[in-house]
Amino acid sequence: MEELEKNIEIIPEESQDSYVNDDLYNISSWGADYSFRELVSMYDDNDLVKPELQRKYVWEKSEASRFIDSILLGLPIPSIFLAKTEDNKMLIIDGYQRLMTVSDFIKGIWTGDNSVFNLSNINGKINHRWKGKAYSQLSESEQRKLKTTTIHAIIFEQKKPKDDDTSLYQIFERINTSGKSLMPQEIRNCVYQGNLNSLLFELNKNYTWRTLFGNLKEDSRMRDLEFILRFFALKEEYEKNISKGSISLKKLLNEYMGNKSNNDPNTVSKFRDDFNKTIIAAFDQFGENAFYNVQSNDLTTIRKRFYPTIYDSIMIATSIAISQDVDISKNIESKRLQLLKDEKFREYSTQGTMKLEHINGRVKLALKYLYNL
Repeated sequence: MEELEKNIEIIPEESQDSYVNDDLYNISSWGADYSFRELVSMYDDNDLVKPELQRKYVWEKSEASRFIDSILLGLPIPSIFLAKTEDNKMLIIDGYQRLMTVSDFIKGIWTGDNSVFNLSNINGKINHRWKGKAYSQLSESEQRKLKTTTIHAIIFEQKKPKDDDTSLYQIFERINTSGKSLMPQEIRNCVYQGNLNSLLFELNKNYTWRTLFGNLKEDSRMRDLEFILRFFALKEEYEKNISKGSISLKKLLNEYMGNKSNNDPNTVSKFRDDFNKTIIAAFDQFGENAFYNVQSNDLTTIRKRFYPTIYDSIMIATSIAISQDVDISKNIESKRLQLLKDEKFREYSTQGTMKLEHINGRVKLALKYLYNL
């Protein structure tokens, strides 16, 4: 288990997905000024929604104190970005740390460690008038200034097409200013709120999955979540039996998460059952090496690195075998090793991995070698 505590190394696929959505959208955007009193009230009433991505507050106390100091000094404050949803809520695209800081300070408890929120005492960082003070220790005038200070918000709303949040994905990808580029699944997690997104978080805690992924700790960039989603989406793609052309994985996963039918409670329940049964079967049959490959220069030695294409071919094949009542009670690791040495499977798993011919080809070979299907 020592290996599982290390940072997972995932073998990259042949090339990065360069998908850019060039669809034309009817998107409205406008500016509005909100006081911090209004924003805190909206947040408390769940009219202003934080994405799952931003569940954790990440600012240091010194950063938070500096921001409060800037407001009290009357310094300019950067705009925030909000997206209006179909149910007339506002989704925070950028600005959650700033809004949470003010909310915490007014309420007196800092989210960072649940301590009393006193402004920092660091020399030269905070104005001497309120250094080390809590909100309750400010004068009434200072408290009023904090609550009535306005911040400019840029608000987006997608008018057309309805039932499609892909423009929000584009906005997150291009406008988010959080200091480091968001990974695709981090953006999906912000945009596609719903039952399927919640299910991914639930399944990601599955101990068998974490063992086979190669790390008991959840990935901070949500790559593990994306692989769970990938299983569902590529299985559906395989079942369409289309053999020509290529897919953009990024586009496929975006549309799959945004599809309302995939967020139906009954469908989500089937997804849960499918993944849990399949991951347990994969572990029982292949052990901890289930999604590892053999060395390219030594086909008898396992390379202990997570291979996405081996993962999806074995998972999809195993799920199909379960649905067809194939006996999967015995260890068949030897058959998996035969599969990994097949020249065609190696080609399908390393070259043009998102060509439909190669997706279908590696799944069909997995079905043949592992389950005689």
